[in-house]
Amino acid sequence: MKNARIAHLALCLAASPLATAQNAERQLQGFTRSQDTLDIATSDGRYLIKPYADNIVETTFIPAGERADPASHAVAMAPGQVQATLKDEGARLVFATPGIAVTIDKQPFRISYAYKGRPLVAEKRGYGRGKEFETIEFALSDGEALYGAGARAVGMNRRGHRFELYNKAHYGYGNRSELLNYTMPVALSSKKYAIHFDNPQTGWLDFDSRKDGTLRYEVSGGRKTYQVVAGDSWDEVMAGYTGLTGRQPLPPRWAFGNFASRFGYRSEAETRAVVDKFIAEKIPLDAVVLDLFWFGKEVKGTMGNLDWDRDSFPHAERMMADFKRKGVKTIVISEPFVLTTSKRWQEAVERKVLATDERGQSATYDFYFGNTGLIDLYKPEGRDWLWNIYKQLKQGGVGGWWGDLGEPEVHPAGLRHGGRPANAVHNVYGHDWARLIAEGYRKEFPQERPFILMRAGYSGSQRFGMIPWSGDVSRSWGGLQSQMEISLQMGMQGLAYMHSDLGGFAGPVLDDELYVRWLQYGVFQPVFRPHAQHEVAPEPVFRSARAKVLARQAVWLRYAMLPYNYTLAFDNSQTGMPLMRPLMFVENDPERAVDRAGTYLWGPDFLVSPVVEPGAARHEVFFPNSGSVWFDLHTDAVHRGGVLEVVKPVEAHIPVFVRAGAFVPMARVVQSTRDYTGRQIDLHYYHDASVAASNGKLYHDDGETAGAYEAGKYEIVRFNSRYAGGTLAIGFATETGKAYPAAGRGFRLKVHNVQARPRSVTVDGRAVAASWNARHKLLDVQVPARRQLQAKVVVVL
Repeated sequence: MKNARIAHLALCLAASPLATAQNAERQLQGFTRSQDTLDIATSDGRYLIKPYADNIVETTFIPAGERADPASHAVAMAPGQVQATLKDEGARLVFATPGIAVTIDKQPFRISYAYKGRPLVAEKRGYGRGKEFETIEFALSDGEALYGAGARAVGMNRRGHRFELYNKAHYGYGNRSELLNYTMPVALSSKKYAIHFDNPQTGWLDFDSRKDGTLRYEVSGGRKTYQVVAGDSWDEVMAGYTGLTGRQPLPPRWAFGNFASRFGYRSEAETRAVVDKFIAEKIPLDAVVLDLFWFGKEVKGTMGNLDWDRDSFPHAERMMADFKRKGVKTIVISEPFVLTTSKRWQEAVERKVLATDERGQSATYDFYFGNTGLIDLYKPEGRDWLWNIYKQLKQGGVGGWWGDLGEPEVHPAGLRHGGRPANAVHNVYGHDWARLIAEGYRKEFPQERPFILMRAGYSGSQRFGMIPWSGDVSRSWGGLQSQMEISLQMGMQGLAYMHSDLGGFAGPVLDDELYVRWLQYGVFQPVFRPHAQHEVAPEPVFRSARAKVLARQAVWLRYAMLPYNYTLAFDNSQTGMPLMRPLMFVENDPERAVDRAGTYLWGPDFLVSPVVEPGAARHEVFFPNSGSVWFDLHTDAVHRGGVLEVVKPVEAHIPVFVRAGAFVPMARVVQSTRDYTGRQIDLHYYHDASVAASNGKLYHDDGETAGAYEAGKYEIVRFNSRYAGGTLAIGFATETGKAYPAAGRGFRLKVHNVQARPRSVTVDGRAVAASWNARHKLLDVQVPARRQLQAKVVVVL
């Protein structure tokens, strides 16, 4: 039976449009199989094909005269014990796992991939060498949409573009940017597969810019290795890709709160006043972010001091301790540059901390901030020196790290890093910077989750806990318009916490409408962090009275959603599913959603459509999935799926809708997540007769212990619903980790869309006095607090 299936796969590939892909010059000369690897000898080199899982396979080409380089910056998964079969059918070889089949046609030589009988992609010319680049080419199908290549703003379907792979800042960008701080050599297809090119060196990723049906990877040197990840659904592709490159550990709970940040607070007195003003204005706050003035009075000339300027921050440790008592963490900026005018320059030179020139001397060059050297993360002297500075600062009270300019922003090609040229490490520099902090915490502070905010990295940086942001976006409507696409695309590529400087960063633009709309969007994206140049205040406490009221409402909603958002983050840490998700992840007619970014999903349950134009009197929302039902979060008005609908925007919030059958746990607003206990939860259930069964959950732990779930220090409350014959049953079942001291947890169950007063309501078989609001069609049932709650609510409608 298995042989028949393999033969069928080969016939499918032979009949597919990908069968035209070929390289007439390459000839197969032989093959061997050792353990889990298929080794194919060709006229110009060797192919090594190795499965990692049923739906992940890696292919490496080693040109004649070269040696295999086994090192990968991206891959975290070890090759699995996969039951792969090899069949020689004469004209072709078929190397197949239970999911992916790799077919190697012998003459002409061609490698193609299928998943469960579904053709995916094939090498076109495969590997080639040109004057400037080494290339790997694939044949694409007609109508196939492509995503990936890192952070860009060019439209969701990126086919037709050629993207440079060189992390580079784009100051003040608006609604379009072809090159930003964070590039990745990965392509995802609407056919539900991904190809990751496992090489951080600089180059290009061509998404069929020549309109000849070719995906082309062009690189300056290094490995010729790629992985193909496939799935029946986007959930499976995301799980496979993040299983391969690593999953984001759960951030500290305070990371889901509000941040006070600007460029920048210049003194201890000013910083204290800002924190106290948030508290006085009753706008919740969990972190204050200090830009470069914490180590120097001027923008230029001081970078690399990496120590408190005691004139401006005379009692920094006491300040941070005071903030901590108020529930506010202190985050400080650092950059990888040490200026020749900084206090640490001579120390850095003497300790051989810096990247070198061709003579082996500490290299210097000019950029905006002054004459500088660059910390070399690729030799132990540089890593140890930088980590020891971080360790000392942390012991003094620093609660989180902001790594800026880590592309690196200016990076001369002649620099040497641990013996390697700049282009070999440029795209992975931020990745290894995040790795330095993550590994330092695992060694020195193993119980604590680090907070690592950085704007540049590489494939797999999420496994170090990196939280990226979208760079120096302009304070403009165009700047806001590009943010959904950037975050959605990065989430698809494993970086689920990509977010923006809320309100926009660059330019002295005072536009309260833009500011409020950006913050309203910020409620439903990964990190709520207004940040901007100082000329116009980014903090809501300094805005006009009306803007402050609307901003406060947005922050309150963000805090009310903490139980939902934290559970969503837990799911990401376990499955790799992003927090922000494109509509095509759920749309039952994917062609209708392939290029939509303006409306997206926040987790599995919210449909969000930010207002991104000034004075908008009408707003289009696409409701996915014909037959589904969506409820307006604020009015409970019903909307049907499969429809492009025009709604009227209101000032107080952006259009947000909740899926019928959703369980949404919400909390009472606190001034800081330090005050959140989760002991009393408002559990909203969105009932509709079309939903016969549904489920959801609430994840809870102490919010700070690293690896809490793995250590058994957690609680999960699972919810389920069943509806039939006019009776709605909602169940609660608690799972407690082996090391978790269970606490009493009560729920106020709020059932939406109950059209008439129920005939009866029971909790565990006992009748209870439930409240029904006729105007809002809302049923309110109190479920008493219990440890390890197991309960059942039955509503007879």
